Amino acid sequence: MGSITRRAFFRKASTLAGGMFLATSELQTVTADSRAEPHLSFPTSPRDRIAVASYPFRAYIESPANPDRDRNLPGMDLAEFASHVVSKFKVYNIEPHSHHFRSLEPAYLASFQEALQRANVKAVDIAVDTKDSFYDADRSARNKAVASAKTWVDVAVSIGSPSIRTHISRAKNSSPNLPRTVESLRAVTDYAAQKNVVVNLENDDLVSEDAFFVVKVIEAVDHPYLHALPDFCNSMLTGNPEFNYRALQAMFQHAFSICHVKDSEADDQGKLFKCDLNKSFDLLKSSGYRGYCSMEFDAPGEPYGSTVKLIEQSVQYLS
Repeated sequence: MGSITRRAFFRKASTLAGGMFLATSELQTVTADSRAEPHLSFPTSPRDRIAVASYPFRAYIESPANPDRDRNLPGMDLAEFASHVVSKFKVYNIEPHSHHFRSLEPAYLASFQEALQRANVKAVDIAVDTKDSFYDADRSARNKAVASAKTWVDVAVSIGSPSIRTHISRAKNSSPNLPRTVESLRAVTDYAAQKNVVVNLENDDLVSEDAFFVVKVIEAVDHPYLHALPDFCNSMLTGNPEFNYRALQAMFQHAFSICHVKDSEADDQGKLFKCDLNKSFDLLKSSGYRGYCSMEFDAPGEPYGSTVKLIEQSVQYLS
């Protein structure tokens, strides 16, 4: 995800009510050592490594927290998205966005998990956007950001997702601050490790999530459950292709479970920036990355045809 304007629509995550549901066997709570390596394994078949993000289909998804719903298009609940992806793309992994959950109530999350099971689909990551910043100069705001991220860790457990991508939001009263971000994310990651949920940071916002700032945060926190989510094209919004590929290479050195595949990205003014998929996949493969590749078409136009093309190209490059 790259467009900064969409961040204006951040919504504060609801607090989960009641108890949580049992996780799947591979997401069992880690009780012995919260700093042990994540208890996760990944498929090896190229097509089985493909996921489809709900973000490109935001205009179609019904949710009170989704500001991008287009009423001129047919709608669907996020719980329907899994079977929709299977029927349209023959893909069995999805990456739901936090704005697309109609509710965080246990009953809704249970129905969502049941829909995944019926479709034989896995949620491989939750892309989480939050309002409060991990580096806000106000500690109470930082505490809210940490609490929100922990809530989404619990949501991940309840739907069987092995990871979340948490957003480092901008703060109105501070430029990006490494010590405060590290302190906040250490608290989030320690909590997530107890649930065997990986926390990912994306090179998304060019200010608060500059790829090299993200790498500094990950290296400073130094926790096996905190990793990078490399996005192929977000750093191209600088207008500097060389910077984009340096950023992507740096992110892949810390990637573990999820990356975002796209061949283009539009900026706030609608200018389209393109990236080289072949070069991007070369960086992926040279890093030894073995996780999922989530299709995240994010350019003007309908997302279906472009997502089909991205899937076909990704399978070819991964083969």
